[in-house]
This record gives sequence, structure tokens and C-alpha cells, in this order.
Amino acid sequence: MTFLTVVIDLNPNLFRIGPFLVTWHGVFAVLGILVAARLGLWLLAKDGVDTTHSADGVAWMVVFGLVGARLLYVWENFRIFAGGNLLRVFALTEGGISQWGGLFGAMVGAYVWARRAKFSYWKLIDASGAAAMIGLAVGRIGDVINGEHHGTPTNAPWGVEYVNPATLGDPGVVVHPEVAYEMVLTLALLGVLLPFHQRLKARLPDGVLGLVYLALYAAGRFFLSFYRTDPAVFAGLRQAQLASLLMVVIAAVAIPILFRKARAGGTSTAAQPAAAEAVVEEPAAVEATDTEPAPVETETSADAEPVPATPGRASDTRARRRAPRTPPRPPQSTP
Repeated sequence: MTFLTVVIDLNPNLFRIGPFLVTWHGVFAVLGILVAARLGLWLLAKDGVDTTHSADGVAWMVVFGLVGARLLYVWENFRIFAGGNLLRVFALTEGGISQWGGLFGAMVGAYVWARRAKFSYWKLIDASGAAAMIGLAVGRIGDVINGEHHGTPTNAPWGVEYVNPATLGDPGVVVHPEVAYEMVLTLALLGVLLPFHQRLKARLPDGVLGLVYLALYAAGRFFLSFYRTDPAVFAGLRQAQLASLLMVVIAAVAIPILFRKARAGGTSTAAQPAAAEAVVEEPAAVEATDTEPAPVETETSADAEPVPATPGRASDTRARRRAPRTPPRPPQSTP
């Protein structure tokens, strides 16, 4: 036993109810889903999304997530299910799910939910990025207990040794606690980005922040997977590493597209207020040029002839009105 080695002597199984085996892994997986759903719905509400029927949306994400997690695990370990053991694909109580399969499946379920509820899928991705981090952190507690994901041997003082006879790890071998490294990674990303979530949302197009969460986690997960003993699948890379690369590529392609769409939308919407102001100002200009001056009211005496008010001759009219009328001269006789 190495000095300062962390010894874990816990049975990964809690109890059995008929054919169902309740494990630490399952308990913390459910808790992770609940915590992730709570944080995600809170962030969605702050983003102005109506979460009245959120239970339906969470159900879509959980169902698609479980299906995706199982399918990717079966693909990775197809030898276990080949040769007449295909029915074991449905034996979920025996364990066997893939984390990346669950994440990709949940993203598909989120798309279905967004289409049915008629709100922005990218707003949901933003909330799901942070929610996935807290969900993975809680779920990894069960993995630390049962030793399911085998780490490579190490002499580091923080190495872990599983000694329980029912453990899924390698009894008596001090290994890297790779799943604990992943838990630290998710909590670190959450601690750095979540306090600034709303500020970043105000500056970034919808969907970018969620993809940043997932891409940063994928990059870290790619390198942490070298501390595992999982078999290589393609080009010397493990299944988790290939899935991590896929997530990074998705983010690298989608983020510039979202920025371009946001710039295009911002340009068109910025031009609309100016056009509206021009339309409002035009009637005022026409009204000013077509308005005639009000008629001038004049006072008339009984013996004065009415004189129509003519623009520009108001002063002459008043002068004639004030001048006294001279009687006609009598005719003069000629001598």
C-alpha cells in the first residue's frame, strides 16, 4: 500500500428489490439528473423561457439520454452482446451506460422538447451546458464509490485503492482516481462560468455559452481519458476520446454560425427604427407646406362696404375702413 493512499472499502451495491439491484451508481445518477434539471430550469426561467410544462421536457431529455447512453455502451462493448446475447441489451439493471451517449441523447431530447414547446433550442443549450456540469459532478460520486471506471496504476499520494470484495475496481492496485479528476473538472468549469452566466448571455448569441461549457469539458475529458485503461476503439483512441473530439468539432462549427446569424439579425433590426422615424417625420413636413393661413376677421360698420380679406392686404383694408367718406361736391355752374 502506497503512503497516503486513499482506501475505499464500500460495497457498490446497496440492496436488491426483486430483480432490481439498487447501487450507489444508480442513486447518484438519479440525484445528478434531479440537480441538473433544477439548475437548468432556473437558468431557463431567468432567460425568459416559460417553464410551466417543464416536467414534459425533462422527461424527453431523460428518456433520450438513457437510450443514447445504453446504445453507445453497446456499440463500444458489442462483443459482450454478440453470439446470442442480444437480449442483454435491455438488461439495464446489470449496468453499462456511456456518459457521452447520455449527453448526446439528452441534446436530441432537448431539441424535441424545444420544437414541441415552440421556444429557442439554443436557449435550452445554454441552460443545459451548466446543468450538465453539476449533473456530471454529482453522478461521478457513485463512480468513485464503486470503482467502475478503472484508472491506470500510480504512485501518487492521492492514488485510490479499492479493497471491498464486491468492488468493480482492481482490488489491491493503487490507481489514478480518474472519475474524481472529471468531477473536479466539471466543478471548476461551473465555478468559473456560472457566476458570470447572465453577463455572458447578454453579450453572446443564444447557444454559444452552452457550447463553450460542453467544448471545454470535452477538451479536458479527452486528456483525462489517458488515465483510464479503457480499450482503444479507433486510431489508438478510446471511445470517450472520440466522443470528446466530436463535441469539440460540433462547437467549433456551430459557434461561428451562431455569431454570423446574430450579426445578420442585429443589422436588419437596427435599420428598422431609422426607417420608422423617417416615416413619422414625412407627414409633418407635408402638413407644414399645405396649411393655409387662417382668415382674418374684420369689423365692419353699417355704412362701410364689406371688403374681402385678402392675404397680404390686411393693412390696406383697415386703412380704407378708417378713412372718412367725403360727400360729393355740388355741381358748379358755368358763367
